[in-house]
Order: sequence, then C-alpha cells, then structure tokens
Amino acid sequence: MSQLLSIDQGTTSSRATLYGSGGEAVATFSQPLTQHYPQPGWVEHDPEEIWAGQLDCVRRVLSAADRGEVAGIGITNQRETTVIWERATGRALHNAIVWQDRRTAEYTEALKREGVEPMVRQRTGLLLDPYFSASKLAWLLDNVPGLRARCERGEVCFGTVDSWLIFRLTGGKRHVTDLSNASRTMLFNIETLAWDEELLRLFKVPGAMLPEVLVSAAHFGSTSAGVLGAEIPITGVAGDQQAALFGQGCFTPGMAKATFGTGAFVVMNCGARPASGEGVLATIAWQLPGEQVQYALEGSIFIAGAAVQWLQEGLGLIAGPAEVEALARSVADSGGVYFVPALSGLGTPYWDPYARGVIAGLTRGSGKAQLARAALEAIAFQTVDAIRAMEEASGIALSELRVDGGATRNDLLLEIQADLLGTPVLRPRCAESTSLGAAFLAGIGAGVLDTGQIGRQWALDRRFEPKLAPGQREEMCRGWKKCVQLSLGWAK
Repeated sequence: MSQLLSIDQGTTSSRATLYGSGGEAVATFSQPLTQHYPQPGWVEHDPEEIWAGQLDCVRRVLSAADRGEVAGIGITNQRETTVIWERATGRALHNAIVWQDRRTAEYTEALKREGVEPMVRQRTGLLLDPYFSASKLAWLLDNVPGLRARCERGEVCFGTVDSWLIFRLTGGKRHVTDLSNASRTMLFNIETLAWDEELLRLFKVPGAMLPEVLVSAAHFGSTSAGVLGAEIPITGVAGDQQAALFGQGCFTPGMAKATFGTGAFVVMNCGARPASGEGVLATIAWQLPGEQVQYALEGSIFIAGAAVQWLQEGLGLIAGPAEVEALARSVADSGGVYFVPALSGLGTPYWDPYARGVIAGLTRGSGKAQLARAALEAIAFQTVDAIRAMEEASGIALSELRVDGGATRNDLLLEIQADLLGTPVLRPRCAESTSLGAAFLAGIGAGVLDTGQIGRQWALDRRFEPKLAPGQREEMCRGWKKCVQLSLGWAK
C-alpha cells in the first residue's frame, strides 16, 4: 500500500510525518529550530540548520518505511521567509530572514509614501509590509557585499523555504516553488500567474534568481539517491496556511480555518476569483492539475502561541506552554486585564509594524493567572478582528470555524475563541492539518488521491459552542479595541 511523506518546516521546528493512504500517521519526528535575534525586531534562521534538521527528521521517519512504498513527498513551509544560496554549490549566502522580521519597516513606509501600494495591492493581493519576501530580498541585495552583481550573472538563487529544501533534496537539480508560496513574495502577479516585471523593477530584484513556479500538485523533482537513498518524487508543495486549508477540507467558497501556531492565520476559501477588502490579504490557495486556481482571503496574526512562549521565556510565569491552561482556568476571568502581544507589530486588520506590546487594566488584585488568561484572550481577540475584516470583504458570515495547530490542544483557548467570535469552533481529530494538507497534495500529485477522498477523511474531535452573553462579548471587545489603540504606532 502506498504511503505519503510530509515535510513540514515551520518557524520553530522541523517535522516529517509518514502517512498511510487513509490519512493516518504511521511515523513522525520533529526537532526544534534555533531562533536568532541579531537586533531588536530582527529574526533570522540558519538555512543550514533548517536543512540538516529537516533531513534528519526525514531520514528517521523513512527508517519506518519501505522507500519503494512512498508514492510522493509533500512539502509545506513557513512562508515569506527569505533564503539566498549559491547555485553551483547550494551554499547559503546569508541567514534566512524570517517572516516575523521587521527590519524593512522604514523601507516599506517609504514605498507607501511614493504611492505605489495600490499597484502592489492590485497585482499581488498584499499590503506593503515588512512581512513579505520582496523587501527582505531587497535588503539582502543592498547589504550583502557583491550579491547583486552575482545575482545578475545568475550565480545566486532566491527562494522561500520550500525552494531551498527542494534544491537540496534534488541535489541542486531543481529550483522551483508553487503558486501558493510565490503569491507571498510580493513579486508575483496573482492574476497573470507570473513574476511581475514592474514589481521586480520596484524592488530591484534580478529575475535570474527567481524559481520556476508550478501548480501545487505537480512533479517538483525527485530526491537524489545520495541524499535519501532513493529517488522519491516530490509531488505536492504549499505554504503552511494554504496546506492547512487544504488539509481541513475547505474546498468550498466560504469555508475557513484558523491555525494557531507561533502566529495565528485565518484563511477563507473564496473560489476562482480573488477578493479584496480593507486590512485583509488576497492570496492563492492552490491549483490542482487541470483545474482553476483557487484563491483565498487571509488574516495574519504575527503573535499567537508566541505570546504564551513569552510568558514562559520572557517573564518566567510558566515552565512550559502546557501549564498555561491550568493557570488561566484558576480564575473565572482576566479581571479586566488586557494584553496586546504586538511583539512584532500588528497584522490584520491594523498592519502596523510600529505597534508594540501593551498590558493594561492592571489592579492590585491582578496576578499571573489573570495575565495568562489575558494572553489566551489576546489570541482569540486577534482572530476575531481578522475574521470580521474577512466577512466584510467577502460578504460571507462564517457559520463555523475549523481550527488546527499545536495550541488547539488547549480547550480553554477554543472555549474563549467560540465565546468571543459568537460562532462554533470545530477541532478535527487531526490537529496537524498543515502536515496532512501537504501529504494530501502529494497524494493528488502522485495520482493516488482525489479531493472527494480527502473530504470524506475529515473527522470531528470536538465542537465548541459559544456560551458568552452578547452584551458581555461586546463589552470585552470594546476593552480590547481600547487597548489596541494604545499599542498602535508606539515605536514610530
């Protein structure tokens, strides 16, 4: 029976999972990824650590399989993170600049003042923000000695993390990406489905360094026998949030999911035409062979699970994320405490790279339990903000929200989310929808799965119904909005 290998390279960890044809996990292995903070607001990863860690995970997982039974490999990845490497050797030329990195805030603000944002928005579906790859790549081209000339000679490759992994897995034979990842670079036209010459001129990016763009279920190349001991086809690729939408079976316009990880990302399928709205992003969800491109609306929340991580590492309030639920449950409410975790600026719908974290509403009775609960509420409040903006843009009111990601193990978070959203929240049995979505895309690319089979495999673990009175919900949301106003523009 054929199996599918999923490579899930995230912001804080690398993971590989082997799935059976029924979507069941046969074996999985993960390891953490070091975060580098060279300056305030800067976030980097070592590309060689990404490669070595991911390769180790894959090899460990494949030890549980007959390589001949693996029909295809699916890759999903942290998006927007920008990698450059030498084409001839595969050697990384700089640390990867991570999607959370804000070093290009002044650069993107200057572009806004030039009045180019409407053009960028129309072609890419994105807002001018340091979040996306283009400004990160422009910074590298301006700051790595000799890089621009080498790029113009075709000696250097640019890619998001999927491209970096594929290049190394194939022994340097393939420099490719998929539509979903390309759509997050701010260099790709989501309607013409091509790298945009005007955007390349705007960001001064040599076209010779860009990868070839394929549909999300395709033959991206085969692994080198010298790398994995066998030539296994890579048949599915998608950015992590699009892969999660696919893994959640959100194939119909209006269906939406939220993934709670380091950040939180809300994505709504909006069909075969891109939609747009104030503060929300239009993006490519995926394209399957012989089918139309599927578009999505997205709300991006930079700090979600990372807020809980900060309670642990920054304040020492908890020994690990698993403790936050019990601590937050030890009080009935947050006692009027609000926490806006704008530790890397704010995303949807505010898009303010100068916003900074705020804790407000403290009294003498406030303690670590109230702050822990406020941190969980902050994740839910930010999700509500994103969903309201998406509902307005699409004209569709969500009837339910499917959720996934490691933080969904926290029942209290999902209870709070349902209460503040006023809409049922559905947690599937498989919380790792991102990894599963990559495997499903690989299955389609390898010809062993179709979307009908995938939709039937989705199974509910628990449904969380809203219980909060509407008046109380509105009062809490007013307090949240007041606190957000305090955070906006703080560092400007």
